[in-house]
Amino acid sequence: MSGFLAGLCVAVLPLLAAGFWLGRRTARPESLGGLGTPVEHATFQTLHTASLAAPPLRAGLTEETARKSARRLRTLLGTDALCLTDPETVLAWDGVGEHHRTEIMERLAGPLESGRGEAFRLTCDTPDCPLRWAVVAPLTVDDRVHGALVACAPRESAVLVRAAGEVARWVSVQLELADLDQSRTRLIEAEIRALRAQISPHFIFNSLAVIASFVRTDPERARELLLEFADFTRYSFRRHGDFTTLADELHAIDHYLALVRARFGDRLSVTLQIAPEVLPVALPFLCLQPLVENAVKHGLEGTVDKRHISITAQDAGAEAWVVIEDDGAGMDPEVLHRILAGEVSPSGGIGLSNVDDRLRQVYGDDHGLVIETAVGAGMKITARLPKYQPGVHSAGRLPRE
Repeated sequence: MSGFLAGLCVAVLPLLAAGFWLGRRTARPESLGGLGTPVEHATFQTLHTASLAAPPLRAGLTEETARKSARRLRTLLGTDALCLTDPETVLAWDGVGEHHRTEIMERLAGPLESGRGEAFRLTCDTPDCPLRWAVVAPLTVDDRVHGALVACAPRESAVLVRAAGEVARWVSVQLELADLDQSRTRLIEAEIRALRAQISPHFIFNSLAVIASFVRTDPERARELLLEFADFTRYSFRRHGDFTTLADELHAIDHYLALVRARFGDRLSVTLQIAPEVLPVALPFLCLQPLVENAVKHGLEGTVDKRHISITAQDAGAEAWVVIEDDGAGMDPEVLHRILAGEVSPSGGIGLSNVDDRLRQVYGDDHGLVIETAVGAGMKITARLPKYQPGVHSAGRLPRE
């Protein structure tokens, strides 16, 4: 957060400087009717205009937010026209000369690709059009160009080039803060889904039904399954930190599979290959069990065929790779893509999207789930877990009661 605040300060300082410079040009010793000196008045007007432009931009760069902020930004620069674009189209135009839209978009390819500002002469056959020059200032967030601010004026001006660049930097900071807000919202939503996905009511019902079926015929078996159920639910509902170890997560999966085997009998076989050196690796709490549950649902429910699930955890240098593979019904890759994008949420899908979201939040976008599947071809899910990540520390094994 400190980095964003620092960036915000850096971007606001040029606005203050612009207001100060404007006020100094017209400064007189006397005040203006109690509003302060011309310097103070100009600074206030600059900050007030910027504050009016900021709220729409904090919602991201869209046609609506661009339209709401373009007039304020044009006021800041004092130009005849100003437009905001994304990489493909003009989102909003404020001022005269809107017929230059197509020409400007044709000239944006270079600045959008390089991320560098540029000024160029406009060609115009309209006699009363005052626009002859355009200044392009790219809008960047995390080194990615999201669009451009284009200021249009009657003549070339080095001052306008610099001013447009500074205002574009300020707009970029607002868009970066919008990204932060959206990321925080996605994280909160992922955490809520994680709580809901921790344990399925359907699984509870089936587990208790299986345990009840053994009470009279095999009381010792019923007792063992009841302990498995208690250990699994205790782990699932724990309130003991955001992270766990791979060993504890696999231990919980073992409890889960014991209950599943009791229900499906010899229709389910499971193979585990776990490298001992990766057992202490810390990972987000309850991020593997939903993947195993997904394999069970898509592999066994709705069929009488025998199915196999393999769980592999191996050392891969700076990472631990966990692979969960089943030979079940598989899934249409397009449907899978929509599940991970949050567009649809069929039974079992919430586990995949939830785990993918949390891994990306903790480790970065390049550590999302890698899923290979096709209809009738089963599913293979790979999770890459960095062995060492700042802020990722297991709270340790829970003491048994």
